[in-house]
Amino acid sequence: MATIQNFFYESGIITILVLFWLSLYFILTLWIFIYKFFSIKLSIMKEKKSLDKILKDDQKLPNYPIFHSDMQQNQISKEMLHIWKNQILKQSTTGLVMLSIIASTAPFIGLFGTVVEILDAFGKLGMNGQVSFEVIAPIISKALVATASGILTAIPAYSFFLVLKRKSYDLSVYIQMQIDVIVSKNVRK
Repeated sequence: MATIQNFFYESGIITILVLFWLSLYFILTLWIFIYKFFSIKLSIMKEKKSLDKILKDDQKLPNYPIFHSDMQQNQISKEMLHIWKNQILKQSTTGLVMLSIIASTAPFIGLFGTVVEILDAFGKLGMNGQVSFEVIAPIISKALVATASGILTAIPAYSFFLVLKRKSYDLSVYIQMQIDVIVSKNVRK
C-alpha cells in the first residue's frame, strides 16, 4: 500500500489524470459489456422463440410494438419488416462504438502519460548533472505504468467489442429468418 501511495505522491499531475481517465474507461467498458451482453442475450432468446412460433404457425407476426395485434399478415410490407429489423439492431449495437473508441484510444492516452512523465523526469535529472542507470531505471519504470494501464484497458474493450458485435450478428440472423419466413408465407398466398 505504501508503494502505491508513494507512486501517486511522486507522479506528476498528468500521469495521475491519465490513470484516472483510464480507470473511468475501464469501468465504462465493464458496464457496457455486462449491460449489453445480457440485453442482447435476452433479445436473441426472444427472437428465437418468436421464430419458432412463426415456423409452427402459432404466431403470424413478430411480437413487437410496430406490429399491432389486429394487423393481418398480408398488411405487412418488406419495408416495415426491415424497419423493425433496423430498430432492433440499432438498440443492440448502441454502446459498441464507445467500446471501439476506448479500445483504440486507451493505448495512446497511456502513452501520452508515459511521454510526459519521462520528459519531466529527464528535465529534473538534467539539472543534477551526470546520472547513472540506477537513477534513470526506476523513473522510466514508473513512467511506463501509464502505457501498461492503457494497454490493459484496451484489451478487454476490444475483446468485449468483438463479443458483442458477434452477438448482435446472431440477433440479426434470427430477425432476418423471421422476415424471410413471413415474406415467403405472403408470397404463397
